[in-house]
Amino acid sequence: MDTVPNKALPRRAAGRPGAIAHIKVPVSCLVDRAQLAFFRVSPDSRLTAFEFAVNPPIATAARLDSAPLPLSEKKSAARNAPARADRPFKGIALILASTVFLGASDVTAKYLSASLPSIEIAWIRFLVFALIMSPAMLPGSPLFALRTERRGLHLLRGAALLGSSLFFISGLRYLPIAEASATGFVSPLFVTALSIIFLGEKVGLRRWIATALGLLGVIIILRPGTGAFHPAAFFPLVSALAWACTLIMTRMLSGSERAVTTMTYSSIAGVCILSTLVPFVWVAPTWHDILFGVFIGVASTAGQWIVVLAFRYADASVLAPFSYTQLLWVSILGFLVFGEVPDIWTITGAAFIVASGLYTAHRERVRRSQLLQVEGEPSPNA
Repeated sequence: MDTVPNKALPRRAAGRPGAIAHIKVPVSCLVDRAQLAFFRVSPDSRLTAFEFAVNPPIATAARLDSAPLPLSEKKSAARNAPARADRPFKGIALILASTVFLGASDVTAKYLSASLPSIEIAWIRFLVFALIMSPAMLPGSPLFALRTERRGLHLLRGAALLGSSLFFISGLRYLPIAEASATGFVSPLFVTALSIIFLGEKVGLRRWIATALGLLGVIIILRPGTGAFHPAAFFPLVSALAWACTLIMTRMLSGSERAVTTMTYSSIAGVCILSTLVPFVWVAPTWHDILFGVFIGVASTAGQWIVVLAFRYADASVLAPFSYTQLLWVSILGFLVFGEVPDIWTITGAAFIVASGLYTAHRERVRRSQLLQVEGEPSPNA
């Protein structure tokens, strides 16, 4: 049995399969009780991760939906979540469009890394994010969203989000973009491990086999101990770990906190931390650099917002396979812009990682289906 929510089975079985919830990057908002996730999730969880950073696979957040929510929080999520329409083809079209924006954002970040320090690129990115969220920071604004009793956790989540973005951009400076992106897609594996510690999940043998398969893919790509190994390969791995931490904290905040509050504090934390670091590495950007930096923030925001819309029309388990087309776009753009051609090791390792992520999404769909069909009793095949 893969994952069994603690004491949440009766409530889950009685829940409606058509509700959905969230994602990860600026301008996020709840979508329904199901969920999203830089981020996505499942039927009756309410994830609110939704910002900039490395652009993770949708399957990542799918690991978070098994942690139970208190009944009062689930009712609150139901009240705030927009209604969802079951239009999978529209959802797939939107998710495909989002991967173009997210891939373009990553490629542009790699391009800028040749002339600007990673910290400065991330600072521009979060500055755009903060400007987008600024209406929620004004006390007199109807969108004001800084009231919370969990400010510390919000800021810690923002720091983790910043770490994910900064380490990924740092890796792009030295690595082919296809290799960095494929390695970054291992975040669902870290979520699997962290959810046991912080969310009290139980992970079965099948899920661990899928996790091991993904890790094998990482080893194939990085080839540690060979002449092809570059120390910078650890940057995308650390980025994926930071993103997994971001998703775990998003899950801890969900239910009691609004998505706009989470995003606003993330933008504040990112800008404040980076503003203290950027003077030490400052390189005067040209107008050309500034325009590309703004494009990174806008493209990332647009891509993530499109993901939010996509999850209003289809489940994560349906959309997850199509989110991996981002690897295709970054490979094509990497060839056109930088002349990079993914080698056989990168392609093979990426195949292992994608297979691991797809199986994880599949098991989530099977588990949810069984919980909805069997009132309060876990299936031995889940």
